[in-house]
Amino acid sequence: MTVQQTPPAASPAHVATPKAVEVVSDLNNPEYYLNREMSILAFNLRVLDQALDEVHPLLERLSFLRIFSSNLDEFFEIRVAGLKHQLSLGRSNPGPDGMLPGEVLTRIANVCHEAVDKQYRILNEVLLPAMAAENIRFLKRDEWSEKQAAWIKKYFREQVYPVLTPIGLDPAHPFPRVVNKSLNFIVALEGKDAFGRSLHLAIVPAPRSLPRMIQVPGDLSAGDDYVFLSSIIHEHAHELFPGMTVQGCYQFRVTRNADLAIDEVDVDDLAVALKDELYSRRYGDAVRLEVADNCPQHLVDYLLKRFGLSEEFLYRVNGPVNLVRLITDINRPRLRYSPLIPSVPARLAHAENYFEAISEGDVLLNHPFESFTPVIEFLRQAARDPNVLAIKQTLYRTGKNSEIVNLLADAARNGKEVTAVIELRARFDEESNIEVAAKLQEAGAIVVYGIVGYKTHAKMLLVVRREGRKLKRYVHLGTGNYHAVTARIYTDISLLTADEALCEDVHKLFQQLTGMGKLAKLKKLLHAPFTLHARLIEHIEFEIANKLAGKPAHIIARMNSLTEKQLIQALYRASQAGVKVDLIVRGICCLRPGIPGVSDNITVRSVIGRFLEHTRAFWFENGGENVVYCSSADWMDRNMFFRVETCFPVTDPVLAKRLKHDSLSVYLSDNRQSWILQPDGHYRQLTGERGKEKLAQHLLLEKLAQH
Repeated sequence: MTVQQTPPAASPAHVATPKAVEVVSDLNNPEYYLNREMSILAFNLRVLDQALDEVHPLLERLSFLRIFSSNLDEFFEIRVAGLKHQLSLGRSNPGPDGMLPGEVLTRIANVCHEAVDKQYRILNEVLLPAMAAENIRFLKRDEWSEKQAAWIKKYFREQVYPVLTPIGLDPAHPFPRVVNKSLNFIVALEGKDAFGRSLHLAIVPAPRSLPRMIQVPGDLSAGDDYVFLSSIIHEHAHELFPGMTVQGCYQFRVTRNADLAIDEVDVDDLAVALKDELYSRRYGDAVRLEVADNCPQHLVDYLLKRFGLSEEFLYRVNGPVNLVRLITDINRPRLRYSPLIPSVPARLAHAENYFEAISEGDVLLNHPFESFTPVIEFLRQAARDPNVLAIKQTLYRTGKNSEIVNLLADAARNGKEVTAVIELRARFDEESNIEVAAKLQEAGAIVVYGIVGYKTHAKMLLVVRREGRKLKRYVHLGTGNYHAVTARIYTDISLLTADEALCEDVHKLFQQLTGMGKLAKLKKLLHAPFTLHARLIEHIEFEIANKLAGKPAHIIARMNSLTEKQLIQALYRASQAGVKVDLIVRGICCLRPGIPGVSDNITVRSVIGRFLEHTRAFWFENGGENVVYCSSADWMDRNMFFRVETCFPVTDPVLAKRLKHDSLSVYLSDNRQSWILQPDGHYRQLTGERGKEKLAQHLLLEKLAQH
């Protein structure tokens, strides 16, 4: 495969429509677009269905239930909170789909209530019985033996009671500030306390330091027995209120607006401003209330009033209010995936000098089937090599105790010129990234926070090395974060290269991020918010021109989300011209396939499996001279116009062919874990004929991972 770097853009005037196709000229019709929030929910429902799919081991199915809960938490914290905020400001502008914020919230409530009910049915009627059959039990209070009850009572008095702070509600003790997503109990009381006060209600917050599930000692169990912290507190709530009668104790949890709002233009130090804002995130406006399903209505009404919520945002649950903290470290290998042992390409497996190995030709890594270790080793060798003069890297999410951060700090202490572009506003990683910035600054690295108004989402690592009398550059570019943990559970692509033009482009982009000046002209790299969007449109239009000229025309694009309207309309025009468009979109997709005269030639599939699909790869047939890119960017408004992103070509013919096969074609052949988007916005799971099932991730595990 070769790369044609500058495809001619076909303007609408150049596009003649085949007579057999009745073209719809107005592509702004709201009926041609799916709602973004409903599309997010559709993805979460596909995740929830994995808890029922026996292709996954039992304990992994429990993990999918936890992932669904975590996803739904974030959905309410960000998306629902955003819609409610729009309404509070009196804004009612519809999106491309024509739906108003109030309408969207109503539909969200309908879908989410059904989904949460389904989630707890799966837990109580499917997973817990299946786990009990494996001697893994989550014991309810009426299932405790005498010996277990005695041990639990002792555990409560020694481990739980000392850290609980019951709060009786009266004028001197108003309703407490309840932390976002924390476990709490509302307790109905009767009688008088030691001071003669007639209390009727109390709140008992459960400290986050307490585990939500406690394992019963082995000598008291026939297998692996666990009890919920909530059950322990329910059982012993009377000990918190001596002399009074506990009439009822009910768990609840409130979800709050967790989006941060910072006017970057008016702050002197973004890190300081973020620290202040992070505290307020814990106490944002309430957006959802979860309560035990047996909680009396008058107590529910009391809580709703306290949090300023209507019944629409109330969720009664038959089980723990926070399934995210279900235990996951049960030691039953048979009930889990087989351990992943990623491979390392032969050229790097025994290379003592990565710079020599990369100089021989580009190296492509397909994570997690191939190890992320070479990326870390590349940085390690750079940090220790006396010939390396400078290292520049972007950091979006790195995780705690990151080896990559430690290596950058080592490099700075070793006298290298280390520059780290750290995105402090990476959602829910802000605090961690502030700590990373401080650590690198202490080691002597240059730390910058990117560009005001634009998140730096690009994944780039540049090494400048002295070789003889010349300076040579080496680069790593990726679709995923520099995060060793997620690199084992997310699919992503890495490219290690010494290509002069590409390395020069990356160097210019770093200069642009840290300095000030006019837009740099890049030779190979596409980057947002400047050239990426326009060039993608050009590539699509070029496929249209080729199709109308009788040349081969085909587009395959894989990404996490597709929402940007101009790109969607370009794909619609391609479909109208007869271009075959295959989209592999994990999550949000606002494009509606299969509309007569608009999107007949477009298919959209979502693959949900063991690994989170995170790769962004785009292939254009390009008249037979195929073009293939990998990118840090999804096809979303924010990525195209409000983030710094990179999109890099894979120019080596062998690697380009391999990338097309492994990252695109294999996924199009999946007939077991693929969900096909229907014209009405629903997804239909493919069910391959028994014995002929093809699971893309399994095929790549067999091909690339070690055995």
